Amino acid sequence: MRKYQVLISALVVFLDALTKWLVRSRIAFDENIAVIPGFFNLTHLQNTGAAFSMFADGGRRTTIGLILFSCLAIAVIVYLLWRSGGGLNATTIALALIAGGAMGNLWERALRGGVTDFLDLYVGPQHWPPFNVADSAICVGAAVLLVTIMFGKTTQT
Repeated sequence: MRKYQVLISALVVFLDALTKWLVRSRIAFDENIAVIPGFFNLTHLQNTGAAFSMFADGGRRTTIGLILFSCLAIAVIVYLLWRSGGGLNATTIALALIAGGAMGNLWERALRGGVTDFLDLYVGPQHWPPFNVADSAICVGAAVLLVTIMFGKTTQT
């Protein structure tokens, strides 16, 4: 049932692209909109680095490196999904989420030189770096994959 894995990845790419387009078209660059004051803002930032703005000052070489790394990661994940035989379980769902997130950020980085980050969480002075839907899918997928690897077998559904 590889179609479900493709569907999950495609849904992540679609939601990521849609939300980034909405942010770019409706929120001014560097603007903050308090959604839940003291906890959650919508913002509009361009991240030229990796996750959580790491390596953001690296310039064109960093962008090219991140594009190449993303392509390699996607290729490895597609291979792992292909080898899985198409079964739908926690591991393949996690890999599909990671692949979708990587593809979502890859296309934008290739087209724009960076990705649009807009989800901004904080509690008092503690602030999490802004992120996007693709980043969320990658993190959720990685967490599910880690739990699956650490604690048990995957079951077919």
